[in-house]
Amino acid sequence: MEQSRAISKYLRIPPRKARLAAGLIRGLDVESAIAQLQYSGLKGGTLLLKTLKSAIANAETRHGVQRKDLKVHEVRVDCGPIIRRSKSKNRGGRVPVNKRTSHLTVVVGAQE
Repeated sequence: MEQSRAISKYLRIPPRKARLAAGLIRGLDVESAIAQLQYSGLKGGTLLLKTLKSAIANAETRHGVQRKDLKVHEVRVDCGPIIRRSKSKNRGGRVPVNKRTSHLTVVVGAQE
C-alpha cells in the first residue's frame, strides 16, 4: 500500500491548539477531511488544510492515485522549538512568555 506524506515545520501555533484540528480528520476520507477543515473556523484547521492538500498532491503525482480513493492514515502534531520572550512587570520584575511552535505531519494512502 502506497502512502504519501507532507510535513509543515515551525508553524506559529501551539501544539495543543493544533491537535484540536487534527482530531477532526483522523481516519476520514480525503474529501470529508477537507470539508471538515474548511468549515471548522480554527487557525490550526487552515494550516492543517494546506498540509493535507500537499499530501494529496504528492499522492497524485508520485503514485497516480485519484483523490476520491485516498484516506487520511495518520495526522501527527509534534512540538517545535519554543521562542522565549519576557514581559515586564511591576517593580522591575519580568515574567517569561513562551511562544510555542508546531510541526504537522499528514500521511494519506489508498483505501483498502
